Amino acid sequence: MAVAVRAGAVPMLWLGGLGGLGGLGGLGGLAAVVGPAPEGLTGRAIGLYGGAALFLMTAAVVATVRTGRYRELERGATRAARGDMLQDRAVTVRNWRRAHRWWLLAGFAAAVGSAFAVPAAGGLLLAGAGAGIWLKARALGRRESAAGKLLWVRTDRVERGRPTGPRVMCYRTTGPAAGDAAPGGARRR
Repeated sequence: MAVAVRAGAVPMLWLGGLGGLGGLGGLGGLAAVVGPAPEGLTGRAIGLYGGAALFLMTAAVVATVRTGRYRELERGATRAARGDMLQDRAVTVRNWRRAHRWWLLAGFAAAVGSAFAVPAAGGLLLAGAGAGIWLKARALGRRESAAGKLLWVRTDRVERGRPTGPRVMCYRTTGPAAGDAAPGGARRR
């Protein structure tokens, strides 16, 4: 379950960071596409300070939103039945990113476009959302480690990779050695 939460963190951090730095000239191949952005309407300094504030606020909000629903489903978790299918971590990540690819691209385009008005702010906002998702997955991982069990969502209940969607009635639990994901959704080493 934490894999589905964590799946959006990396693309948002990468796309947001690149979109935010696009206002400063971009990184690597992006520099050729975006090119050096003008000072914008506010100037680079105000854009960076505003973007840093947006990053922190967005990370805090995203990390705490819907935690009540997670805890509610966690409390009602039942042991996984023999017939429950555990989905591979790579498949879960791929399905989530496929279902959300247009949103990620639109967010990246908005971040790069906003750099011409307020340099770096839009990209840092997107990166803050990714950091908040990552923090939420880490908190789930700490709770999974403390309880000594992994939380799962039945694959037929997850719509578009949403582990707290309306079709999810409860979570399933297994021991910490099940599957190929560590607590918090990270790759098992």
